[in-house]
Formats: sequence, C-alpha cells, structure tokens
Amino acid sequence: MDAITIKLHFPSGDPKRLRIGQITNWNGKAVAAPRTEFDLLLGRDELRQAGIYILAGTDESTGKQTAYIGEAEIIRERLRGHKSKEWTQAFVFVSDGDTLTKGHVRYLEGRLIELAQAPGRATVQNAQASGSKLPESDLADMEVFLGRVQQLLPVLGSDILVPILRPSEARAGAADEDLTCKIRDLVA
Repeated sequence: MDAITIKLHFPSGDPKRLRIGQITNWNGKAVAAPRTEFDLLLGRDELRQAGIYILAGTDESTGKQTAYIGEAEIIRERLRGHKSKEWTQAFVFVSDGDTLTKGHVRYLEGRLIELAQAPGRATVQNAQASGSKLPESDLADMEVFLGRVQQLLPVLGSDILVPILRPSEARAGAADEDLTCKIRDLVA
C-alpha cells in the first residue's frame, strides 16, 4: 500500500466528538460522530448528498461489535430513520464533489458488507447487500474509493474492516526451528 497523508479536523477540538477525515489527492470525505453528536452530524452539508454509512455499536448480550452498513442518495434523510436503532458511532463517506451516483453507493454498500463480514470482528446486521453492476472504469474508481474508506476507518475509530491475525497465521511465516539455551553444561 502506498503512503498517504490523512487530514483530520475536529470542529469542537475534541477527537472523540465530531470528526472530519480526508486523504490528500482523494475526492472523498469522511464524517464520523458519536451518537451524542447526532444532531451536529445531521447538520453537516456533506450529508445532503449520496454516500455510504456505517452505524457501529455493541451487542449488549454478547459484547461483540455490531455494524449496520447502508447507502443513500441523501444520507441525512436515511440516518434520521436510523435514530431508533442501537448504535454508538456513525461513519459517513461521501464524495467531495457530489460525484457518487446511486449505482456507485449501492456497489460500495455491497462491498463494505462483504469486507466487514470477512474478519468477523463485528456482527453485520444487514447481511443482504443491494449491490450494483458498474462499468469497468466506474468499478475501478469505486475500488479506489473503498480502499480509502479502509484506510480512514481505523483512524476515525473503527477496526471492523481490519483482519484479525490468528496465532497460527502469525507463526506461519516463522521457520520451524528448535530453540536451545546452553548455560554451562545444561542445555534446554
């Protein structure tokens, strides 16, 4: 993966509250906020356009992370409908120039659901993705957009797309060798 520069803006000065994330030379923008900042989030101009969103929380019975992944032509209207759902953090991704179409966001939603299910970090509450077929050039653009989403999410406070490294996988690269320790006449 190539080096990137991420620009973070904290309108309140507090990195736990409303956060704006951008990557240099990328036409996308991320807006993240805790549930307590829901009204401030809805007041953002960025939410007047098409995009994708993740509502993250915790299942109280299992303690496991949960995620609802969605898309909308007008993010603000869709998020208002999710106010009654159980979530603690919202992550919204839009294009900076309002260039995402309904087909683009449907494709991104489907791919995000796939990516969130793979590591098993979170229970994805909407396992059925609407998906969308795109022309080859648009598909390539959306995969770049998706890659930027994957880079920004951990910085904004969510690891749901980060693969879980299992102990057996961590050792897979290590050579099988015997380790010994010799002290005087003792060998262990």
